[in-house]
Order: sequence, then C-alpha cells, then structure tokens
Amino acid sequence: MADPSTYRPKPGEIPTDPGVYRFRDDEGRVVYVGKAKSLRPRLSSYFQDVGNLHPRTFQLVTTAASVEWTVVNTEVEALALEYSWIKEFDPRFNVKYRDDKSYPWLAVTVAEQFPRVQVMRGAQKKGVRYFGPYGHAWAIRDTVDVLLRVFPMRSCSAGVFNRAKSSGRPCLLGDIGKCAAPCVGRVSPDEHREIVNDFVSFMAGHTAGFERDLRSKMAAAAAAQEYELAAKYRDDLSALSRVLEKQAVVLGDGTDADVFGFVDDPLEIAVQIFTVRGGRIRGQRGWVADKGDDASFAELIENAVMTLYTEVAPEAIAREILVPRLPTDVESIQELLSELRGSKVTVRVPQRGDKRRLMETVEQNAKQAMARHKLKRSGDLTSRSRALEEIQVALELAEPPLRIECFDVSNLQGTEIVASMVVFEDGLARKSEYRKFKVRHEGQNDVAAIDEVITRRFTRQRAEDGEIAEPTPGQDRESTKPRRFAYLPSLVVVDGGPPQVAAAQTALDRLGITDIALCGLAKRLEEIWLPGEADPVILPRTSDGLYLLQRLRDEAHRFAITHHRQRRSKAMIESVLDEVPGLGKTRRTALLKHFGSLKKLRAATAEELAEVPGIGATTAESILATLNQNQPESAVNTATGELLED
Repeated sequence: MADPSTYRPKPGEIPTDPGVYRFRDDEGRVVYVGKAKSLRPRLSSYFQDVGNLHPRTFQLVTTAASVEWTVVNTEVEALALEYSWIKEFDPRFNVKYRDDKSYPWLAVTVAEQFPRVQVMRGAQKKGVRYFGPYGHAWAIRDTVDVLLRVFPMRSCSAGVFNRAKSSGRPCLLGDIGKCAAPCVGRVSPDEHREIVNDFVSFMAGHTAGFERDLRSKMAAAAAAQEYELAAKYRDDLSALSRVLEKQAVVLGDGTDADVFGFVDDPLEIAVQIFTVRGGRIRGQRGWVADKGDDASFAELIENAVMTLYTEVAPEAIAREILVPRLPTDVESIQELLSELRGSKVTVRVPQRGDKRRLMETVEQNAKQAMARHKLKRSGDLTSRSRALEEIQVALELAEPPLRIECFDVSNLQGTEIVASMVVFEDGLARKSEYRKFKVRHEGQNDVAAIDEVITRRFTRQRAEDGEIAEPTPGQDRESTKPRRFAYLPSLVVVDGGPPQVAAAQTALDRLGITDIALCGLAKRLEEIWLPGEADPVILPRTSDGLYLLQRLRDEAHRFAITHHRQRRSKAMIESVLDEVPGLGKTRRTALLKHFGSLKKLRAATAEELAEVPGIGATTAESILATLNQNQPESAVNTATGELLED
C-alpha cells in the first residue's frame, strides 16, 4: 500500500489552470483520470488526511504511486481530453460504462460509389451513416427487407457485387425487384445515389413526403387505367406503413433526441437510452456498470453522456439530450458536443408533457434491466458460493455463513415502530422464514429497537428449543399463532453502524449467546462494522460478498417499510372510523379488510360501502359524512418525502 505523502506535489507546484490529471500505480499503469476547472484545489483534496477520505478515494490514493497533469486552455478542452484518455487507458478506478453486448446498427456506406445497406456492429467508421442501435439484428433485416421493395438499393457484399458485374447477370434480389441492379448497369451511379438518398431520408424520419408521393402516383396510375402499376404503388405504400407501425410516434413535433434513464444504487448503475429521430423511437441500448469511484449522480450522468458520444460518428449525436438531472459541467458538454456535431446541441431535463413521460418510460426500462441483472447475478451458484466464502474470510468466520438473518427498523417520527427479519440461506432469500415485529419501545431510537428485537427473536428461539420457559402471553403481539424459528443463524446482520452493532451485541451477551457472528452494514459508504472494532471492514466494490450483504440489507428495509405502511394505514382507518356513531369493532374490521387503505375507503361510494357485510345504507351514509368531515390536507414525511395519507 503506497503512502500518498511520498508522491504528493510540492506546495505551489500545481497550477490553478484548467486541466486533466492522471494517477499511475507503481508499474506505471494509469489507474484514474480526472479533470478540473482549477487543478490545484482538486488535486490538493486527494492529499488531505487519509482518515477523512472517502473509502474509495482512500483506495485510489494508496494504490497510486504518482500523479501527473496536463494544463489546457478551457474547460471544454479538459472535458475532451479527459474522455480521450479514459478511452485510451481504461483506468480501473473510473466508472466502466460498457455495454453488456455489441448492439447492431443499420448502416449505409454512403462514401462508396454504389452505397450498400447492411447490419454493422462495433466501432463506427467514417463514411458510413448509422441508424439505431437495434435490440436484435433480425429487426434490422426485417425492416430492410420490407423497405427494399420501395427503395431498391444495393444490399449485397462486395464479392457478390463483383461476380454479378463480371458475369453480367444480377443476383436474385435484382430479379425480384428488391435491387435496382447497378452491378449490371440497370441504373446509373447517380440514379442509384438518388435511391440511397431517399432511403436515408426515410430512415432519418422524413416519411410524410414519401407517403404523399406514393398515394399521388397510385391515384394517377389508376386514373390512367395502369392497374398493375397502381397495385405496385399500393403495395409499396403498405410496406412503408408496416415499417412505420413498428416505429410508433412518441413525440408529435418530430423531435430528434436521445433520452437517458438511470437507476443508481451504491455499487452499480443501470443506463438505458432511447434514440428518437423524427419523433419516432429508432433504437434502444443499455447496460449495467460497476461504479468505480465515489462520483455523484450528476457526475455519473456526465460520464454516460460523454462515453456514448465519444464512440459514435458526429452525425449520430442528437440535437437534444434529455437527462433526469443536469450533468456537473453542462455548459462545457453542450459546447463540446456542438463542436463535434457541427450544430447546436442542448442538454436539458424535461419537466412535463410527452418528453417527461417518455423519460419515465426509459427509467422504467432501466429499473427492469437492473432487476434482471441482479436476478441473474444472485441466481448464479458460483457467484453465491464465492460471496459466502468472501464473507467468511472478511469476518474471519470458521465456515461460510449458510444462514444469514438481517434486521431493520422502520418508524415515522417515533410512532408505529416496526422491525423486520429477513433470512437468506445459501445466498438465496427464504421468504417463508421472514418475520415482523411491532416494537414496544417508544421514541425515535433505532438502537433501543434493535436491542429489543434481537432479544425477542433469540428468547423465542431458546424457548422453542426448551432451554428456557415460554415467553409470557402477549410478549409477541404480531399474531395469536406461535412464531416458530427454524434454527439459529450463522451470521446476524443489522442495518446500521457501530451503535446498532453494539446494541445487538449487548442483547446477545445478555442471553449468553456467543456462537453467532454479528456485523452491521452502514448504507452510506457500504462499510461492514464488527462489534468492538474501531475501524470497519471494507470489501472491494466488485465483491460478490458485499453484493450479497447489500441485497440482504435492502430486502430487510423493503420488508420493514411494507409492514410499517400496512400498520399505519390500518391505524388511520380505525382512527377515522372510531368517530362513526354505532360502528363497532366487528364492522370496522370488515371495512378494513374490504378496502385495505384509507385512500380507497374515501374514494368509495355509499353503494360500495353498503356492499360490505353488516354495513347498511344508513351506516354507509354516516361513514361518508364522517370521512368528509375528516378530510385533511395531504401530509408529507419531511424525512422521506412520502405521502402520509396513503
């Protein structure tokens, strides 16, 4: 591990100009590339007391062995140079935005004498016009096959073209009318170029003119009694319609835009991009990337935008880039992309209307991509085994923790405090073993709640095992049924840092339990805290063990929040219904079971209320009158922004 003080630049040596800097390891490899409006304050921030650094920054500066910088004239030049170096050196500590597959593009080789339409993958080349990317190559071939009857341009390889040219006989596509056969001179290079230009114009979104032209030609041919020609134009029009149906209009103003959607979690980020040309979705791409540094969400958006557009041809850059939040250096990005494209490029956040709704659709696709990624990763047996082994090594356990229990507490300003226990066995969720707790401790004190829940869980376990007497009646108020636990866990995880871990350890010590490992996972920095330890355990960000602990903690949080909302909704309904004259507990329970939430109850009509067993027309009117009198304004939890009424 390198000492940052050994390669720290001398005071005053770092310039205050804009520039780009590189950290190198002891073998000379570039491990991180960054840019700055002013190099001196940015680089100085890396060489402060290492105890104050973010864990990922700490790992960077202790991995590096030297730092160097290059001064440039403007922030735009710094932005361009930064992403040029990231692409060249592939630094390990920068965010790795890599596609999970090679996307196919519909490409037209416009620089050739006889341009060809084909499917292309990989890096984009000069002299080629690209459309897409598409999700599947067959989607491109299907589109091209339909359009070739309207725009019969060349689609054959160089070998097929040259053989037809030397033999004087066209290929099958030339015989069936899906190629104008420039190889045998049926059309001149200029005539073939016109066909290509029409094809490119149609794919670029200028479709209305072609449809009008075909309808006009069809009507003229029919009027001249040239019915076979009219039928051809009819079929061509039908072919264009089939292509346009697959590319639904989403923006009526003919917008050219790229729409970005993101899902960000502490370890990974999912990106989805919809390519909209002429108001139609022309392509889609996306990936899930590991977050290599502690970049903010705005910086991650900047990285994604710049990574995408440094890999495409200038004409593929959209006029409008829609993002959920403005990048950190939006002015420089707009200026650089405008220079590359040759015309103005705008980066903005849509606030309302069709563009906002489209962004929500893209974000939903990003959520699904992240869910599929996590499901695939968690379902892999090798990854699960590796995760358990990594946890064993990191926590110095005697064997892999085959059963892990995680506890989380949820409350709203100290009221309706609940807790959850989720169970993972062999790295997979065991939902039948999940448990809910209603915490009796009053006040907004997660530490005391953790102590209580851990005590109750293991007291019940010992009672079921016959080690102690059964808990007194009413100790577990969640259900009248016995709450049985399968067996003791190998590892207990609590959501939180040293205070929560200390509370859980106190509860275990009080019960005399010494053979169960314990740790806490602090969400902000993903640190693993052990009882009595002053420093946390830091697992690598790409660690399967950390990924498993994160999933466990997030599942406990989800389960606790769900239980809390259910209890709060039930309490609010009962509170309102207490004011209805003559409405007893039995009928209140029936209403609660039937409607489920106060929002649905308030939206019900008198007839719908009367359908509930025991609720007549008169009682239904009384309930409606009471609900109308108790119609508060929607309150919001200031801590979470959550609508409390629902």
